[in-house]
Amino acid sequence: YTVSNAMFGWSSGRFSLPGGHRTVGGVTPKCIFLTGTDPFQSWPRVAATVHDAKKAGGKLIAVDPRETGLTRIADLWLQLRPGTDTALFMALINVIIQEGLYDKDFVAKWCYGFDKLAERARGYSPETVAEITWVAADKIREAARLLGENKPIYTWNGMGTEQLHNSIQAIQARFILAAITGSIDVEGGTHIGRPGRGRGIDELSAIDKLPPEQRRKQLGADRFKFLSFPGYDLIAENTMRVFGKMPPGEQSAVASPHQPTLYRAMITGEPYPVKGLIIHAHNPMLTQANTRLVYKALRSLDLSVVLDYWRTPTAELADYVLPVASWLERPDFMGDYGGDQALPASIPSQYDHKNDYEIFRGLGTRLGQDWPWESLEEVFDWMLQPSGVTFRQFLGKGNFGPPKIEYRNYEKTGFATTTGKAELYSTILEKLGYDPLPSYEEPPETPLSRPDLAKEYPLTLITGGRFRPLFHSEWRQIDSVRKLHPNPLVQIHPDTAGKLGISDGDWVWIESPRGRIKMKCQYYNGIDRRVVHCQHGWWFPELPGEEPWLHGAWESNVNVLTDDEPDHCNPMNGGWPLKTALCKVYK
Repeated sequence: YTVSNAMFGWSSGRFSLPGGHRTVGGVTPKCIFLTGTDPFQSWPRVAATVHDAKKAGGKLIAVDPRETGLTRIADLWLQLRPGTDTALFMALINVIIQEGLYDKDFVAKWCYGFDKLAERARGYSPETVAEITWVAADKIREAARLLGENKPIYTWNGMGTEQLHNSIQAIQARFILAAITGSIDVEGGTHIGRPGRGRGIDELSAIDKLPPEQRRKQLGADRFKFLSFPGYDLIAENTMRVFGKMPPGEQSAVASPHQPTLYRAMITGEPYPVKGLIIHAHNPMLTQANTRLVYKALRSLDLSVVLDYWRTPTAELADYVLPVASWLERPDFMGDYGGDQALPASIPSQYDHKNDYEIFRGLGTRLGQDWPWESLEEVFDWMLQPSGVTFRQFLGKGNFGPPKIEYRNYEKTGFATTTGKAELYSTILEKLGYDPLPSYEEPPETPLSRPDLAKEYPLTLITGGRFRPLFHSEWRQIDSVRKLHPNPLVQIHPDTAGKLGISDGDWVWIESPRGRIKMKCQYYNGIDRRVVHCQHGWWFPELPGEEPWLHGAWESNVNVLTDDEPDHCNPMNGGWPLKTALCKVYK
């Protein structure tokens, strides 16, 4: 979202299509370009949207190193080498420009930096990029022509593209594809949002009220400026000028510290000591990279508090565990798919459970802060105030329905960017001292960048692919769900496994320079022979919770293998590389 905010002045809609429609403005996208995602496992309603668009004649291009439900129905599957998304997208841009397939009118009137982009893209010929990505040059040209000849296009990416060393550049290049094909904020294209009907999380979070001396303490902001206060402030200048609003809710994530930097500060006390941590709806022992470092950091704290429903490995390490109210015990409202919906609490709060807001408000008021709303319902009333209804009235109505979607809003206001245009050449990245145009950089741990390591660890490890019915580190403790998926799986091509003496169903070790874990081998023809995929989020609630077991947090937890070294993180936003670690597999 932050990349979209910087390039276009507001967030690009997720691939639910605005208001939950199966079309955009009554028009089916002529070409759908999805990268690093499998909605058939992660987002079924999106999968239905894709299916309907295909039935209506839309083309589908899927980019993924692994065969998935999405790639199986795609008109074209680009099976790239993990971590090379930016190079691939730049080659597509190059072909579209060189063959004159871009929207010349939109580019001339509404795009900033096209000539500089064209010059940069010339260095990414299909032949050069084929060597980098493992995608044949003719397939790159075919994909570019599908995009250029089937406008408008709808484009969206998942975590497979975001969890890379080069992620910001990849997402920037993906959005450039939408912009130069004239597919931005048009019917059937890539929708750009506008401020909504109420107050958003961005206003509720009040991060703009944080004093400068506190902002300067943000861990990682001096180095990873784009997804932190320095980048936020530049984006906010533009949205306030055009809309009178702070950037949308997702942008409030910039108030968080850079996680790898935070854990190192806990251990070393540099740049300042971090002695206490409240962990809220999070299980970092399973879901953060470099588990051994995370464990050491959590163990170094003077105070650790976990808010959760379950005794997770992270909760077992806490000084206090607060069993928060579940979604059944609290009111809520949401805006998604079919419009804005109000949800009452289904049952009274049990066993003196407090909801999240009550806990944080209680802490804040004890510390002398002013929290003007005593309950969640009062918070919701304030958020809904511009709409002219209270939360109780909203409950009576149940659903507002999707808002009317207007397109080509840039014709009225310009884009909420420094130049007033769609910025192919990002002035915000430039002001922050980064390259304003996308470029490919080899990930820090691959056979090409670390041939010395590759001698011992010849395979590339990817992880994070969703798999039903489990979700991240959830549901292992639910017997009926666990029976459907009892064991952690590593997907290996049969040819690779055969050379290693591994049979389908064998328990094997997967080892990286940071540690080793065990999983059950699953033969999988839909993965390159040089790549393996490990499921993530695995722990074993049936094992003891006390140390050293921690419910099996060390047994099959892929983040024992992953890397979070700050020097290996994306220099713009600090994202750590979860898709390009080197590993070996053995019995």
